[in-house]
Amino acid sequence: MKWALISAGLCACVCVLGSRVQAQGTPPLPNNGGAEGASDIGKTANMGRMMDKQTGSLRFYGKVVMAGGKLPWDPIPVAVTCGEKTRYNTFTDPKGGFDIVAGSRNSEVVTTAHDTHRITPSDLIGCQVNAVLDGFIGNPLMIANRSFEDDPSLGTILLHRDEHAVGSVQSATTASAPPEALKEFDKARADDMGRHADSARKHLQKAVSLDPQMAEAWYHLGKLEESDKPQDALDAYKKAASADANFVPTYERIAAISANQQKWQDVVVATNHALKLVPAGTPQIWYFNAVGNLNAGDKAAAETSAETSLAMDPNHVAPNTEQLLAVILSSRGEYRKALDHLRHCLTYTPPGPNAELMKQQVAQLEKVVGQ
Repeated sequence: MKWALISAGLCACVCVLGSRVQAQGTPPLPNNGGAEGASDIGKTANMGRMMDKQTGSLRFYGKVVMAGGKLPWDPIPVAVTCGEKTRYNTFTDPKGGFDIVAGSRNSEVVTTAHDTHRITPSDLIGCQVNAVLDGFIGNPLMIANRSFEDDPSLGTILLHRDEHAVGSVQSATTASAPPEALKEFDKARADDMGRHADSARKHLQKAVSLDPQMAEAWYHLGKLEESDKPQDALDAYKKAASADANFVPTYERIAAISANQQKWQDVVVATNHALKLVPAGTPQIWYFNAVGNLNAGDKAAAETSAETSLAMDPNHVAPNTEQLLAVILSSRGEYRKALDHLRHCLTYTPPGPNAELMKQQVAQLEKVVGQ
């Protein structure tokens, strides 16, 4: 009974916090005075290298470009894969630049000095770096054997459309939209990148009034509404999905809001549809699929999805996956494994209520397993 209370508290924490991940695939961008100043890649590379040298870490950087088109509005995921295993994941800035930092200092990889899962520079030598974008294929880059004196630039990843892909981060409805709607859409993007949300919202509203079938405009309108008007955002996402059922990004957002509303079957339906379009999925889609299935009563499916998310997410883009896995393990009495996952969670969970709750749960589980 005592552990049942712990598990219930864990599940409540995971479900509420997890549903607020919204779309870690589209993380907040740094505010450095607008889109033009959002990236310092290349400008301070030498200073960055000197800092890395002093702290025993190594920095790589590169860029992602689209063949014959503009970059997507959302940041592009970039993964470092060693063999079949993802060892590092990050995102591009508005100009397509990305950073990879490995070493002993705190970073996306090294979250604390006590994180035994941390990545060292030598771990990444010989690994491939590629953009992971639904509907597109990129040319992978290789991290060669380097010293601190080498040029940290990896080069450029060129993305081109995958003609065999069903789902995509770009909608065919955008290409077919009338010029007036496209003009409003482009204005909205510029305003959003410049942190002018109200103006961006107005341009998107004008775009969908000119073309109600413009899925990407509905999607980005939903993003702007999500924090203050989640139901309006959900309605916008559903209109995007109705306009283009193969437009993948909208399903993660539908799943996030549905999870927050505890509409678990809706979460399962949205994530299952996304996985039919792109079977590889993303850490976020697999995470929400796990949350939905767990609360819908399918623990086996939830465990598989949680493990899949965790395996492709070494930097914890979906931050509550391991905590969720601990809930699943504890529900069938595997307390020691659950404890191991919770302890590791604490190595990368920032200070706050969730971390404090986990500390309490770790203490109680240590009593249960006798350590």
